Amino acid sequence: MTGVDFLVNTSTSKGYKLNLQTGLFINNEFVAGAKTIDTVNPATGEVIASVQAAEKKQVDDAVDAAENAFNNVWSKTTPQERQRLINKLADLIERDTEELAQIETLDNGKGISMSRNVDVPGIVASLRYYAGFADKVHGKTIDTPGAFSYTRHEAIGVCAAIIPWNFPLMMLGWKLGPCLATGNVIIVKTSELTPLSALKVATLAKEAGFPPGVINIITGYGAEAGDALARHQKVGKVAFTGSTLVGRLIMKAAAESNLKKVTLELGGKSPNIIFDDADLDKAVRWAHFGIFFNHGQCCCAGSRVYVQEGIYDKFLEKFKERTEQTRVGDPFDETTFQGPQISQTQYDRIMGYIEQGKTEGATVYAGGSRHGDKGYFIQPTIFTDATPKMKIVQEEIFGPVVVITKFKDTEEVIKLAHDTTYGLAAAVFTENVTRAVEVSNRLEAGTVWVNCYNQLDTSSPFGGYRQSGIGRENGEYALDNYLQVKTVKININRDV
Repeated sequence: MTGVDFLVNTSTSKGYKLNLQTGLFINNEFVAGAKTIDTVNPATGEVIASVQAAEKKQVDDAVDAAENAFNNVWSKTTPQERQRLINKLADLIERDTEELAQIETLDNGKGISMSRNVDVPGIVASLRYYAGFADKVHGKTIDTPGAFSYTRHEAIGVCAAIIPWNFPLMMLGWKLGPCLATGNVIIVKTSELTPLSALKVATLAKEAGFPPGVINIITGYGAEAGDALARHQKVGKVAFTGSTLVGRLIMKAAAESNLKKVTLELGGKSPNIIFDDADLDKAVRWAHFGIFFNHGQCCCAGSRVYVQEGIYDKFLEKFKERTEQTRVGDPFDETTFQGPQISQTQYDRIMGYIEQGKTEGATVYAGGSRHGDKGYFIQPTIFTDATPKMKIVQEEIFGPVVVITKFKDTEEVIKLAHDTTYGLAAAVFTENVTRAVEVSNRLEAGTVWVNCYNQLDTSSPFGGYRQSGIGRENGEYALDNYLQVKTVKININRDV
């Protein structure tokens, strides 16, 4: 079965009609999987559609299609043609912005304005940025005695990407852009929770004219399809975005198979440090955005807010006021800021952390309960009076839950900031430039924001220290993840 056999018709709560693709996209065709998985609307708990799911057999088919495409077509395609195709895909995504935004909001639950103005433009920006690099990947000449020496930056070949459910479209762009621009082919495994927007992009990849097998997009469970990709002998590189726990499994699978190249963008428990001299209203506004953006389902969320003692009480009062004004509700309402959590499992996990915080003695300063009577909605929640070793301070909650703590001076807050296994992001709020630079330089984090939060763009590298991951995505740095360097030496010494 191919093509039309896997189309499902539905509509959103506001009446927008959608034709959803639910097949596995392999070799430019939509095909059947080993079984089906229900994808659920998190705002209602109702099934949207049943999508085809891959197991080892379908992973093998996708890898074979990719290998054939690389050997026979894509490795022989000029950089200029790769550039044209990537830009064409970006054009088609931009053309279908509203449809993709509606799909993303239906399947993921994020507010429609966010899907339309952040997520869809995010994948377009990634593709266009990396399209510009397609004809600029080159090596160097090296001055060596008696030889003409040069390096070549060559594609790895078949690459795999395993993307998360919190930013399905943007993470797809972060993987497709550098992979395709450097001349590789790819198999993307979506989250089983949010497959629908990526499958729509698959239809656009075919429309754009990508040769069969260059882009393959499949859905399946991590323990089956994800593990099969991570262990596959023909896959030369795997890029994973998700939890630190699963990142360890990806590394182990890669090591136990063919030692494939691995990049991991993992969890975080990011500190947001607010000094006495900060612009208080600005700090409140950005701290709110830093934790509640995308419903707190953000790896770099500013979930630990440290406020210097001189402004702690004022900050807390203003932050609570702003938090209680957060628009939580129907994600298809244009004014909604916070929609539902992604699933019943995630909802239960977050509520479990809230109850754990209460049990351990922290104070619920705001929120702490379910919002509404259906779907997976949680009130924006503020904890105070927490101690450093509490679970809500140490572990990634991945939801709309923040812990606000008072600190005395720079030395104390640096120590508190580093009291975690993670190192993905951090922020500093101060009007003192010297302090901003000093603290930013001392913080062990892959990204440090000053007087802002969650400001990401395609040209700036993103990744973590410590257990927040390996490698960098975005920017020119990401190209290295998809290249291998070859040295060539030609003897020019006639006497040897």
